[in-house]
Amino acid sequence: MNRASLFLPALLAALPVLAQADKAGCKDHPLLPTRMPGYILRDCKTEAFGRYEFWTPNAREKVPVEGKFTFLTYTITDRKNEPSAVAVVRNYENAILKAGGKVLHQRSDWLVNGTITKDGRETWVQAERGNGTIWLRIVEKQAMTQYIVADAAAMGGDLAATGHVAIYGIYFDTGKAEVKPESKPALAEIARLLGQSPALKLKVVGHTDMTGGLEANMKLSQARAEAVVQALISQHGLASSRLKGYGVGPLAPVASNDTEEGKGKNRRVELVKE
Repeated sequence: MNRASLFLPALLAALPVLAQADKAGCKDHPLLPTRMPGYILRDCKTEAFGRYEFWTPNAREKVPVEGKFTFLTYTITDRKNEPSAVAVVRNYENAILKAGGKVLHQRSDWLVNGTITKDGRETWVQAERGNGTIWLRIVEKQAMTQYIVADAAAMGGDLAATGHVAIYGIYFDTGKAEVKPESKPALAEIARLLGQSPALKLKVVGHTDMTGGLEANMKLSQARAEAVVQALISQHGLASSRLKGYGVGPLAPVASNDTEEGKGKNRRVELVKE
């Protein structure tokens, strides 16, 4: 064996180990900006509108939550320094609580999840610990933006057949009655319907889900219906005599209010033919 081969192992051992880095483009979520020591971000995925089912406290059912979905995968750089499952779960549990949230479900050998509400927006968080891996899923709960709305012909068909039609393309912020700009396509189709049928008069009826008190929902639904009427008059030049706003709050549901999907269906504006 020559002298070079004797010194090669020692030389290699003395060389610094290249630090592993996060995957390009990946970063911690701003709601949980720190991570367990020794971990890197191996992968990340963000969907503007996605869905994830979170474990419930009884671990028999899952709750589907929709909104902006972030999925982060962390891996430990050195398995010798890997923290225990309990340490990972407790760290994320405390992080949820310190952020002002509440823990919904935890298994000290596996996962923890909870909700955090800031600025009126509810966010669901779930951290799972695997072998050398932590999976972090975050859903910032929100309603989907409905880009495809019924056209004037479809609205007219429903009015002729049943006397009413539900419009799901009109949007409001939570607890408010200002019609959002995303509602323009639906408003334009309602205006087109009225333009095609000069004798048609409509009741514009606001509906809410069961969240909150009855009196507040009745007032909110009335205000929203009147806001839609005013938007049609001011933006499309429709005669006020052809439109009248009414609010029925949560009194005419079309689905169960026990699920988020059902609540979404109940929050709507309906047109009723006079």
